[in-house]
Order: sequence, then C-alpha cells, then structure tokens
Amino acid sequence: MKKNISDVSMNIIKKMQQNELTESVIYEEISKFAKGDNNKATLRRLSQEEKAHYEIWKSYTGIEMKPEALKVFKYKMLARILGFTFAVKLMENGEDHAQEEYARLASEVEESVMIRAQEEEHEAALLEMLDEERLQYVGSMVLGLNDALVELTGSLAGFTFAMQNTSLIALSGLIIGISATFSMASSEFLAARSEGRTDAFKSCTYTGIAYLLTVVALVTPYLLLGNEYYMVALACMLGIVILIIAGFTYYTSVAMDQPFKSRFLEMAGISISVAVLSFVVGVLAKQFLGVDL
Repeated sequence: MKKNISDVSMNIIKKMQQNELTESVIYEEISKFAKGDNNKATLRRLSQEEKAHYEIWKSYTGIEMKPEALKVFKYKMLARILGFTFAVKLMENGEDHAQEEYARLASEVEESVMIRAQEEEHEAALLEMLDEERLQYVGSMVLGLNDALVELTGSLAGFTFAMQNTSLIALSGLIIGISATFSMASSEFLAARSEGRTDAFKSCTYTGIAYLLTVVALVTPYLLLGNEYYMVALACMLGIVILIIAGFTYYTSVAMDQPFKSRFLEMAGISISVAVLSFVVGVLAKQFLGVDL
C-alpha cells in the first residue's frame, strides 16, 4: 500500500471502494434478468471492471467490505420497472460529483488516474453497447404520449367550461380518448407496415398503451371530483399533464442521453397552450351557441 496518504484521501478511497463493490454487484444482479446475450455479457463485463477497481482500492485500505444492500435493491427494482438501460445510466450519472475527489487523489494515488479514465471512457463506451427493446420503441411511445396530451388536454379544457359538469366531461373525455387510442394505434400499425417493418404490431402496441394510459390519467380528476368542482378538476388535470411530461422527459433524457430542459419546456408549452386555447373555444361556444348543459 502506498504510504503517506492523508486521512482525507483515505476517507475518499474508502467511499469509492464501497461504491465500486456495490455497483459491481448491481451490474451482476441486473445481468441475471436482462434480455439478450450481448446485454448480459456487457453488464457482466462492467461488473468485473467495477470489482477490479474495488480490489485496487482495497489494496490501499486493507478493508474487506460488503455491498450496500439498499442501493442494490433500489437499482434492481428500477431496472425491472423502467429498464436496465435507464437504471445503469442513472447510476453512472450519479458519479459526476466524483470529479473533484479523483482530482484530489491524483497526487497521492497513481491508480486513481487510470480508474477515472476508465470510468469516463471505457464504461461509457460499454453503456452505449446496451440494446434494450423498449428503447427502440420510444419514438412510438412519444407519438402516443404527445398526441394524447395535446388532443385530450385541449378537449378536456374545452369541455370544462362548455359542460361545467365533471361527470359529463369525464364521459366525453373517455369516449374521445378510447376512440383516439384505437385510431392512433391503427395509424401507427399501417405506417409501420407501409415502411416494410416487421415490428408493426409491437410499434402500434407501444403507441396505444402510451395513449391509453395518458387518457386514464387525465380523465381521473373528473371521475373523482364532484360535478361542481369542474375547475378544480381542470387544475388537477393540468398538473398531471406537467408531471407526465416531466417524468417521461426525465426518463428519455437519462436512458437516451437527450437534453431535459429544452424538451420539457417544448412539450409543456405546447400542451398548456392548446389547453388555454381550447378553454377559450369552450367559453365562446357556450356564449354564442347558447347551450346550457
């Protein structure tokens, strides 16, 4: 073990040793249920590299450690629910703050330079090799999500003032939403078939599911609140729109290395603008047509 290592640096080494072991176990555990031989091999390779880093740090500390069980459980669950690509990239993104710690160690621990280079370059290259099926259909999910958000947000906002009754608004929203789900899914199927793709059914399924889940989420406030609370339901619906956009944008920004802020503002701006315009249309329609439901 190298001598003359400061207490501060030794504490950093211990923390890194713990992280490397934990992440090694996470990669190994995820590889057990990840689909695709190439994905499994890549995840195991990442696990082995993290374990090798752990052994280097252990040569300095002389301490045998155990992985953090809670962190392992957390990322295993994320991998099962949101996909292994999202989970491992989220885990690696969490290491960005380690830059200063590696810089501090460089003068005392020669191996830290090599480990940092491998973390930044080699592991990043390996992560790009991951090929997860659900990410191949993000475009289909975005299509269903965007269309449902824009169309249904506008429809519900317009219905809110025109009908002023949550039950009627919910009924109308469900009829329009479910009909539009089948329409959007079938359009995606036909478009994929016309392009000669063999995954037309999967593509339209992802589009339809994204659309339908969005419909259910946006209509829910109108189903739960009393008829006289239609404005409260509208506010809740708009809040759900923002949450859906934020959640999905965050997912794609991590899993596909896309910018978060610009995409979030674009999607949120379009959906809210359509809602406002549709609400105005509802006001004008009720005023000039003289319809009182």
